[in-house]
Amino acid sequence: MSIFEYNGSALVAMVGKNCFAIASDRRLGVQLQTIATDFQRISKIHDKLFIGLSGLATDAQTLYQRLVFRHKLYQLREERDMKPETFASLVSAILYEKRFGPYFCQPVIAGLGDEDKPFICTMDAIGAKELAKDFVVAGTASESLYGACESMFKPDMEPEELFETISQALLSSVDRDCLSGWGGHVYVVTPTEVKETILKGRMD
Repeated sequence: MSIFEYNGSALVAMVGKNCFAIASDRRLGVQLQTIATDFQRISKIHDKLFIGLSGLATDAQTLYQRLVFRHKLYQLREERDMKPETFASLVSAILYEKRFGPYFCQPVIAGLGDEDKPFICTMDAIGAKELAKDFVVAGTASESLYGACESMFKPDMEPEELFETISQALLSSVDRDCLSGWGGHVYVVTPTEVKETILKGRMD
């Protein structure tokens, strides 16, 4: 069994019209045993930038703390928030730095850049970036997420439709993966607001 599958996870980010959504499941398990049903995989860096970390939960928490530290240093020095593209490069550099003893994490980064253009990206454990114009997925449920997102995604969705699409894609995908599930956590981010929703899913 891969160490990436030890805790189970499902993560997806999707772009809309001047907005984006990022969603994850809420299960924390040790292989097939469920430990918690309210695990937070998605974290806010600032109002227009979010990161989701799938993979080994302990590494995800360590990596998140390092990223927050580095972002705060940037804010102090530059007196502004980091752009999503810059942040993606920072995450990539931190992961590549540890390539001989990597963090067992697959990050998903989503943010609004210049002129509120949505930016999404994912990378592997040593920081090789994969950029996309529509959606990115990570975690043990990624195979079924690819299929669900492929069939449901439409370009230029408004925030309400984007929320509906990403929620349906997430819930239908985690039903096909025994290592993730127990509801979902969805953030829909527009230039003016951040909407956070907890989804109820199958509890088995």
